[in-house]
Amino acid sequence: MSRTLSILAGLVLFAAPAAAADEKATTIRWHGQSFFEVVSKDGVRVVLDPHAIPAFGRNLVTADLVLCSHHHTDHTRTEVVENIKELQKEKRVYIGTEEKAMRPQYIDVKGEYKGVKYYNVRLFHDDVEGMKRGLNTAMVLEVDGLRIVHLGDLGHRLTDQQLKKIGKVDVLMIPIGGVYTINGIVAHDVIDQLKPTRYILPMHYGVPGYSELLNLNETKFLDDVEPKLIRRYDSTNELRVDAGVKPPKEPLIVLLNYDNKRDKGDK
Repeated sequence: MSRTLSILAGLVLFAAPAAAADEKATTIRWHGQSFFEVVSKDGVRVVLDPHAIPAFGRNLVTADLVLCSHHHTDHTRTEVVENIKELQKEKRVYIGTEEKAMRPQYIDVKGEYKGVKYYNVRLFHDDVEGMKRGLNTAMVLEVDGLRIVHLGDLGHRLTDQQLKKIGKVDVLMIPIGGVYTINGIVAHDVIDQLKPTRYILPMHYGVPGYSELLNLNETKFLDDVEPKLIRRYDSTNELRVDAGVKPPKEPLIVLLNYDNKRDKGDK
């Protein structure tokens, strides 16, 4: 074999593992507030807590499953899911609570779709067992060897029983904006309880043009965090997570850019 061919062969061998690792990645996209997409390596799309808040732009998505933590309008705007009628017909849209006869109640969610398992855990929207703001649930996904937990509009620290039901966490989506949920300080207490292994994705906080919640600085969520543990994704709303890659020594806080229009402009 010539020297040139040897070098080319070496480059091919070197590139192959990276390509293989990329195929194993799970994609997570944030559309602002508590609206996420999780796409498995096999292309199963799970939409969590869709909204239609103008400040974040109108992000239209398609889905295989839609999971809503609770029955509030900024978490259940399913009209942004383009194939929602099909999903409703096939009963692949779930809301963790229901407003019935002026009295909210939990709806237990549990199932599996094409290798993606999901279930919910009963929580509250406040720290007085729902007396102020009602009920809430955590949505737990088991996908591609990862457990991804979305805490909805959590309003309190977790009990031992709730922690047990949630189980191990690899990626945590946690509200930090205060006002209607826990703030950035209490969020760290919850993080210490759940001990996520890979990533922490803050959500449900104020952004330019949407001031109903505390903005990132006002939440104080990052005040005592070592800079090396913060990743700012200023030009994308997407995070790729490979369960085959060893987790970091400490979980990383990832600040995604909700405005995916900037992604399209960069291409």
